[in-house]
Amino acid sequence: MISETTARRVVSRRILNLVSTPRPAVREAVAHLDAPFSVLDLDNALANAGDMVRRAAGTPIRLATKSVRIRPLIQRLLTIDGIAGLLSYSLGEALWLADEGICDDILVAYPSADRQLLHQLMCGEAYLRSITVMVDSAEHLDFIDAVVPPTERGNLRVCIDIDASLAVGPVHLGARRSPVHTVGQARALAELISDRDGFTLVGLMAYEGQIAGTTDSSPLVSAVKRLSAKELAGRRAAIVAAVSAVDGDLEFVNGGGTGSIESTVAEDAVTEIGAGSGVVGPGLFDNYSSFRPLSAEWFVLPVVRRPAPDFITVAGGGRIASGPPGADRVPVIDYPRGLSLTSAEGAGEVQTPLRGDVAAAMNLGDHVWFRHAKAGEQAEFTDSVLVVSDGDIIDEWPTYRGEGRIFT
Repeated sequence: MISETTARRVVSRRILNLVSTPRPAVREAVAHLDAPFSVLDLDNALANAGDMVRRAAGTPIRLATKSVRIRPLIQRLLTIDGIAGLLSYSLGEALWLADEGICDDILVAYPSADRQLLHQLMCGEAYLRSITVMVDSAEHLDFIDAVVPPTERGNLRVCIDIDASLAVGPVHLGARRSPVHTVGQARALAELISDRDGFTLVGLMAYEGQIAGTTDSSPLVSAVKRLSAKELAGRRAAIVAAVSAVDGDLEFVNGGGTGSIESTVAEDAVTEIGAGSGVVGPGLFDNYSSFRPLSAEWFVLPVVRRPAPDFITVAGGGRIASGPPGADRVPVIDYPRGLSLTSAEGAGEVQTPLRGDVAAAMNLGDHVWFRHAKAGEQAEFTDSVLVVSDGDIIDEWPTYRGEGRIFT
């Protein structure tokens, strides 16, 4: 856990973050370099991780790797007290991380239909001990058995994915991740798993995206988030009790996300939080009312044109985040302050025009600092990040892409 002194420092730096990001020392460390490149402020990233641990108040955080996608950073975060285990987004990624000795407790957040990867998993004793796969239906069990029959493998660790969305009549508010929504549906699937050879039910997962992944854009949205948290707390507790009655105590019940840590840890039924985006402080997190992580990762692009006194053009820039199209999915311009995208072109694939009075003082080659709207996705555009700490470049870390690892 972080100390009270460190917590105060995080708060003071967060206030500074609102008016000065990236920090001058970080900008100065890379000022001599030609863009484009990506930068990780390691000090801010570690401070954010410590703040997440503080918010979790003793409940372990299982690190969501999709929000990082930088293996050396994942390794560093796993050394922090309060962060335990990984939540991977791909079975192939989980197998790779296990092979590299990164972690021996990996939960794959999404079901896999990759027969080759499933075969590799079920034919490796070490994998079967360290990797847990996600299921939400008998169809998943049948698919797995068709790859390697239970008579030819050891028991496969499985976790049931629970639909955490708020049901209002036929309408569901939140991600439709799983057909398992009610207590009865969860109990029925748990009974099916318990009765089948080759599977061991070890956990439940319910990601409340309508809470953790939804910004506080209005009082109405905040009120709906509170209503959803209350509904889910009761339903999740009942599901955990029903499933535990079928097959004994579960090893873990995973819930939450960076945006819902406080409400999720308030539930006695939850034993761990799946989170990771808060480590790097992406653009979407500028709009939460309950917390504000420090900015910790950027992509830096060079000025390559000056079409008019109040216009500059940078090379590249079209790194639009996944999710419903909207203004909150475009990159955030952090520095220099006073620049904005144009409505006619937005963030372009090969060039991005920017407008603002500050443009008049900028020259060819000058740096413009952007943050991606979502954590992790930025790593898919670059092979490495420059790691800055205490005002110096201390390393250059490869991204997953830089290590030749592209996972889907």
